[in-house]
Amino acid sequence: MKNILIAIILFTAPLSLFAQEKAEDKDTLKYGWTNSLIASLTLSQVSYTNWAAGGDNALAYNLLIDGKSVQEKPNTNWATTYIFAYGQARLGNIGLRKTDDRIDLASVFAYKMSEHYDPYASATFKSQFTTGYKYDASGNGTAVSGFLDPAVATEAVGFLYHHAESFKSRLGLALRETFANLYDTIYTGGQKTKIEGGFESVSELALELDKDILFKSKLELFAPLKTLDVITVYWDNLLALKVSKYIVTNLGVQLINNRVVTPRTQIKEALSLGLTYSIF
Repeated sequence: MKNILIAIILFTAPLSLFAQEKAEDKDTLKYGWTNSLIASLTLSQVSYTNWAAGGDNALAYNLLIDGKSVQEKPNTNWATTYIFAYGQARLGNIGLRKTDDRIDLASVFAYKMSEHYDPYASATFKSQFTTGYKYDASGNGTAVSGFLDPAVATEAVGFLYHHAESFKSRLGLALRETFANLYDTIYTGGQKTKIEGGFESVSELALELDKDILFKSKLELFAPLKTLDVITVYWDNLLALKVSKYIVTNLGVQLINNRVVTPRTQIKEALSLGLTYSIF
């Protein structure tokens, strides 16, 4: 956990400096709706027939939709982000196995009170589409998750800090509900619904490094009031490079630290090249 906190400090410190250097000009702020979207479909397939050198047939695909919609008004800002991802892979005769499965929604409503600090109310939701399996050395699978099982909803109120449009950070009091049905012993300690009060911290960065390069990072922390030292960490990073109008390369890295589920830090990395539609 100490290493994670050090990484968080190293992550947020340069972002604050960047935000101060890139302060937004309110005179140029545009009102109304603005939208950004990255949608990609990647495919990979290999097939062998009488191939002397050997090898296994392989098939893999991944679908990603990562978007944001913002309504800007003179006195309010309402931002909604949504991430949907799903992927499967098959190697040889082992059958299709899930490689990605994600539902991640967040909506934040802020009232413009001062130049850099605004009160906010937010709601987030995280879950998945299909059953997830854990495989042993023999390839036998045991179901450990399902559709909306588990699902985590968080509501929070607090203050939002912004010094540039590309970087925002918020801190508030939060209520987190974890819902589980068939897998409640894994995620909620045998309860169908687990409710926790605590503190929420969320920092978001979105940079256009070039007209065809976008970097996004989101760091989410939740500390329950009963166990403030047990911090749940979600850290998502996405680098999208547009090779041409309809071809993109995505590099995504996700880090999760949730000691209720597992004492070890979970890390997922995905590199893909495929068809895309993007607005950024």
